[in-house]
Amino acid sequence: MNNITHKIHTLRQAVAEATITVSDPATLEAIRQGQVPKGNVFEMSRAAGLLAIKKTSDVIPDCHPLPIEYAAIHSEIKDDRIHIKVEVHAIYRTGVEVEAMHGAAVTALTMYDMLKPIDKGIEIGTIRLIRKKGGKSQFKDHVGLGVRAAVVVCSDSVSAGNKSDKAGLAIREKLDQWEVEVSHYTVIPDEPAAIRQAVQEFTGPDGVDLLLFTGGTGLSPRDVTPETIQPLLDREIPGVMEAARHYGQDRTPFAMLSRGVAGMKGKTLILTLPGSTNGARETMDALFPYVLHIFRVAQGMRHDG
Repeated sequence: MNNITHKIHTLRQAVAEATITVSDPATLEAIRQGQVPKGNVFEMSRAAGLLAIKKTSDVIPDCHPLPIEYAAIHSEIKDDRIHIKVEVHAIYRTGVEVEAMHGAAVTALTMYDMLKPIDKGIEIGTIRLIRKKGGKSQFKDHVGLGVRAAVVVCSDSVSAGNKSDKAGLAIREKLDQWEVEVSHYTVIPDEPAAIRQAVQEFTGPDGVDLLLFTGGTGLSPRDVTPETIQPLLDREIPGVMEAARHYGQDRTPFAMLSRGVAGMKGKTLILTLPGSTNGARETMDALFPYVLHIFRVAQGMRHDG
């Protein structure tokens, strides 16, 4: 079973379909008239399909148990076929396409079981996924926008050469995954003057699109990154770091102690991340690629969907 603990909860949707072909037109008429010996085909198969959706993880080993928030099964007769459509919604870390297909398959199999006594030539046709929505794949159009970034490591020990940087490298690896070019990478001490100088250097008309600071967001006397950067922002975006802290709190109770801020200075988005490697990595997982939506809007692209 894949590890999905790094993913965020989002609305996941999937629609699947299945078809059943009958060999005798009288079979369809029996369904319409409610004359199938085993009972109401559509209602019985719908109930079985709904149970199948909920029990998918019990029978398919790699499927994660997840909370089904909505499920609907609709069956109708068209020509010589029965068309089954299944829609499933959940707010979770992984998609529901297998649940939708499992529901379609069991709905079709239940119909087959109920109809085979009166139609020996009945066949289950294609079971397929029609569409899915939600998760990081939904934001693939946020990748490849030509975003340029600078990563600034705020650390007395790293800048003095007493410790190697890991958090900044973890951030760079995550940016590579989303095709964000890291054009600058630098290490500075936890000094307000050095932080202000970095902001000045990497913003403005010739600045980068994305400026990430790592370190100095905690509560030690030398942690001064948030209070140094906050007054420099033209527009703060509180929800960004609220989302990061919420994500982190699900993984460690210390996430609430992070004082990171985020906002715009000119055309540059500035993010302040924790100095710990895990904290930096988890903040990146919480925010990317979603935060890149800012640059889609800046480039005049639609921000719906």
